[in-house]
Amino acid sequence: MLGRYIKSVGIAELLLALSVLILVVVVAVPVLLIVWTALFVDGQLNIKDIVMVLSEPDTYEALKNSLVIAGGVTFLSTIIGVFFAWLVSRTDLPFKNTMKLLFLIPFMLPSFIGALAWKMLLSPRSGYVNKFLMNTFGLEDSPFDIYGLIGIIAVETMYLFPFVFIQVSGALERMDPTLEESARISGAGLLTITRKITLPLMLPSIVAGALLVALYSLAHFGVPAILGTEVGIYNIPTKIYERIYQSAGSFDAIRTGTILSSILVISAGLILYAQSFILKAGRFQVIAGKSMRPTLLKLRGLKMPLLVLSILYIAITVILPTVTIFMVGSLKTYGLEFNLENMTLDNLTYILFDWKMTKDAIWNSFYLSLAAAFVTMLVGTLISYVIVKMKVRGKFILEFLGVLPFSLPGTVIALGVILMWSGKFGINLYNTAWIIFVAYVARYMAFSLKSNSAALEQVHDSLEEAARACGATHWQALKDIVIPLIKPGMVAAFFLIFLPALRELTTSVLLYGPTTRTIGVAIYTLNEDGETVYAAALASIALVIIVVGQLVIKRITRSNVEGV
Repeated sequence: MLGRYIKSVGIAELLLALSVLILVVVVAVPVLLIVWTALFVDGQLNIKDIVMVLSEPDTYEALKNSLVIAGGVTFLSTIIGVFFAWLVSRTDLPFKNTMKLLFLIPFMLPSFIGALAWKMLLSPRSGYVNKFLMNTFGLEDSPFDIYGLIGIIAVETMYLFPFVFIQVSGALERMDPTLEESARISGAGLLTITRKITLPLMLPSIVAGALLVALYSLAHFGVPAILGTEVGIYNIPTKIYERIYQSAGSFDAIRTGTILSSILVISAGLILYAQSFILKAGRFQVIAGKSMRPTLLKLRGLKMPLLVLSILYIAITVILPTVTIFMVGSLKTYGLEFNLENMTLDNLTYILFDWKMTKDAIWNSFYLSLAAAFVTMLVGTLISYVIVKMKVRGKFILEFLGVLPFSLPGTVIALGVILMWSGKFGINLYNTAWIIFVAYVARYMAFSLKSNSAALEQVHDSLEEAARACGATHWQALKDIVIPLIKPGMVAAFFLIFLPALRELTTSVLLYGPTTRTIGVAIYTLNEDGETVYAAALASIALVIIVVGQLVIKRITRSNVEGV
C-alpha cells in the first residue's frame, strides 16, 4: 500500500510539474516579458521612456477614448441587457423562448463584421441608409455619421449587451419571488417593487455582467479600428497596432506597445478584482432551496408593443447588418443599387477558388483553429484533471495562469508572444503560422479549463478508486473510466475554442505575416484597402461558417450528452 501511495504521489507531482511547465512557457513568461520590457532597459528601470510615452498627447487621447467607449458601452449594455432580461424572464411576453435565443445571437457574431456592415449603411458619403434618406427627403447633408465615438459605442453595445442579458436573466429565473409577492400584496406598484426589491436583489448579477462588458470593451480592436481610425480616433489597442504597423515591427515600437499594454493589464486586473469582490461578497441571496415558479407580470395592453419593440431591436441590430453584408458581397461594384442586374456570384467564387490571398486566409484559419482547439483541449484536460482530481499543493497557480490570458486584451497576448517567440530564447516563430498557433493556445486555454473542469467535477472519485482497487493502473483508469465520462466536456471545449479562433482578429492582426493571414485579418485588410465588396463577400462566407459551426456544436454536444 505504501509503495502504491508513493507511486500515486509521484504521478500527481509529475502531472502538476508538466501542467505548470506548459502554462509557464505559454502564458506566464510572455506576460512577464511585457512587464519587463515596459519597465526595464538593459536591466535598468525605464522611467524615462514610461513617462515620455504616457505624457504624449496621443497616449492621453487614446486612453481617454478607451475610457469613454468602455463607459458608454457598459452603461448602454447594462440598461438594454437588464430590460430585455426582465422582459423574457418575469413577464408574459409572447414567444419568450424564441426571443431569448434571438437576444443571444449577437454573442455569436463577430463585432468587427457588424462594424463593417454599419459602415456600409451609415457612412456619411456612401452609406445606403443615408443615400436613401437624402434621395427620399431631398436632404443636402447625410443625417447619420457612423464614424466616431458615438458610432463605436452604439455598435459595440449591440454585440456586448448579451453579457449582461445572460447574467441577469439566469438570476431572475432562479430568484425567490416571495419578497416581490409580499410587496405586491401590500399594495406596492410595479415601479416601487422593481426599484426597491428586484433591482437590489439583482445587483450582483448586473454588476458582474457590466464589468465583463467593460473588460471586453477596453480590449476591443475591430470596431474602433473600422469606425474610428479613419477619422483619427484611436483607443489603446488600435494605438498599439498603429505604432507597431507604422514602424514595421521595430523593437522600439514594441517597447512602446508594452507600456501601453501595461495600462490594459492594470485595467483588466482592477476589473477582475472588482468582479471577484462583488461575487464573493454575497450581499444578497436570491436563490432558495425549494422549487418555485416566479409570478409573471401580466403586460396586458403593453404585450404587443413590447413584442414589436423586441422584434424591431433584433431586426435592426442583427438582421439588417447581416443582410447588408450578404447583399454588398453580391454587388458587382460597391455603391450600386440593390437589384438583380447589379448582383453576381462571381465575388464568392473568386474569393473561394481564384484569389490566392483569400483562399490562403480561409485555409490558415481552418487549420490554425483546428490545431489550436485540439491541442488546447488535450492540454486543458490534463491541467483540469490535476486541478480537480489531484491532491497536491500549488494547484491554484494552474487556475490563475490558465484563466489569465482570457482576462487580458488580445493585443497584450500578441505582444507577449512576439517577445517570447521572436528569437530571444533561441526559437524564432515570427511571421510564421506557429506564432499565431501559440497565441491561440494561450488565449483560449480558459475555455478548455472551464469546460473540462465542470465535466470532471461530475465524475465521482469512487469510480476511479474502484478501478484502481481492481488492479488497474492510473493510466488505465483514466483511459477506461474518466475520459469516456468526460468526453462531452472535451468535445464542448474543442468547439468552444474552434469557433472563436476561426473568426479571431484582435490577436492575429499583430502576428500575421505575408502568407499567414486569417479570415478576420483578411476581412480587415480588404476593408482597409478599399476592397469593400470583397471584404463583404469574405465576411458573408465567415458568417455562414459560424452559423453552420454553431449548429454542428449543438448537434454534437446534444448527441454526446445523450450517449453518456
